[in-house]
Amino acid sequence: MQPTRRPANAVARRRRPGRGRAVACGVLVAALGAAGCTGGAEPTAVSTPSSVVLQPGKPGEPARTVAPEDFTGAPAEDDWNEADAEFAAGMIRHHDQAVVMTAWVPERSASEQVKALADRMNNMQEAEIGLMSDWLTERDQPVPVLHDGGGDGTGPRVPDDPHGHDLMPGMLTAAEMAELEAASGTEFDRLFLEGMIEHHRGAIAMCSDITTTGVDQKIQELAANIGVDQQAETARMRELLDGL
Repeated sequence: MQPTRRPANAVARRRRPGRGRAVACGVLVAALGAAGCTGGAEPTAVSTPSSVVLQPGKPGEPARTVAPEDFTGAPAEDDWNEADAEFAAGMIRHHDQAVVMTAWVPERSASEQVKALADRMNNMQEAEIGLMSDWLTERDQPVPVLHDGGGDGTGPRVPDDPHGHDLMPGMLTAAEMAELEAASGTEFDRLFLEGMIEHHRGAIAMCSDITTTGVDQKIQELAANIGVDQQAETARMRELLDGL
């Protein structure tokens, strides 16, 4: 979704993917590495053990005891599927709208607490955009075009359908973005917090879905990090909203 035209200085703080602050990248770099692969690679044969073994689980999941005939082996580090690629591309588009929203905060917000939280969101999500863009590029997958012109130019543009078709879960419509951009002071803070809470809920749902459809370990780790981080931010935003 393409938000309404805004002053150039409204997004001056934007950086191209992969250039988030060092502190944000330090937290995230373990989530996505530089291992390359192709989705069509033949799976490596797994030898069947002769006794009961522990089957490694996905990141954040415990190992489980399995019989020899049910053992599938540990997931290969370079395995990925279409769901992983769709998650990365979709979350880039999702994050890109959040970065636009947080870029409006310094000039429009009346709350120093909202400004501090939005600054953290902006830095973290730009860093995550860079990591997911790198992941897609390393696998010859299209990178979505961002609002500031970032991306490799081969991926889908952020949807601009005013009726909300093709929006990722939780994303604001064109009308909602226009209303937020036009607001200021306490009214802006209310709209921002309400909109970003729903935005986070959508991202958390996407992170939950990929745990059952994806296979790439780095995407699983990043999704888990995003989910936990945005749950904590949602709790904080509810507190700020209650205090308005």
